[in-house]
Amino acid sequence: MNRTLSALQGAVGSSPLHRLDPRVKVVVALVLVVGIVVTPDGRWIAYPLLWTLIGSLAGVAQVSVWRLGRLAGVALPFTLAAATLMFTTPGQPLIAGLPITDAGLARFAGIVLKSWLSVQVTLLLGLTTPFTELLWALDSLRVPTTLTAIVGFMYRYLDTLQDEAERLLRARAARSGGGSGGSLLWRARIAGGMVGNLFLRSYERSERIHAAMLARGYDGQARRQSPPPLTRSVLLLGALPVFTVLILQIGVRL
Repeated sequence: MNRTLSALQGAVGSSPLHRLDPRVKVVVALVLVVGIVVTPDGRWIAYPLLWTLIGSLAGVAQVSVWRLGRLAGVALPFTLAAATLMFTTPGQPLIAGLPITDAGLARFAGIVLKSWLSVQVTLLLGLTTPFTELLWALDSLRVPTTLTAIVGFMYRYLDTLQDEAERLLRARAARSGGGSGGSLLWRARIAGGMVGNLFLRSYERSERIHAAMLARGYDGQARRQSPPPLTRSVLLLGALPVFTVLILQIGVRL
């Protein structure tokens, strides 16, 4: 996963958005996501305007807005969990014989669009900011150190976990002749055993890594440089999309 993100970051190159202070980018991304989430239901004009703002930032970052939209489509299947709102929200029925209401359909469509736009914002933040700088920015913004440490270790050892899983899959293929025969119950039992084995291997490796870190003086806090002061020009550049979102939200509510 982090290999893919690193490859995407490398493919994008350098831009003014890449060079912007990561603390400013984190705050701007948070404001954008909050602005998207609080958009009232039924204000359909707000969504293309928000997408235009995201597309403008993507253009500054030299990222294709169409590619960004396709990558954000990974969130759409998860929005199906809100499909019940089409049947449970009071409103006027749209189809005879089906309890789908206009208000329920509008709320569900709003959730889908908000999720899609919010994922685009987070993807743009990830594509323009190295993960280490994101952690540094979160620490500078007084996010609890324990939380940033957990996220940092999780990201760092995702590749190790992937390698362990690939070794288990190769071992299974070697012992079964590369075939995938057997009943569904047999394959489920094998998969369950592999998941358990992967958990045990991960737990044992984490114990060894933690012992090695303690032997080298780790005290629960990562050592990072002190954040440099924010200049007026950097704050002004970061404030532009924030003011745009605020004006847009005022406009759609009025």
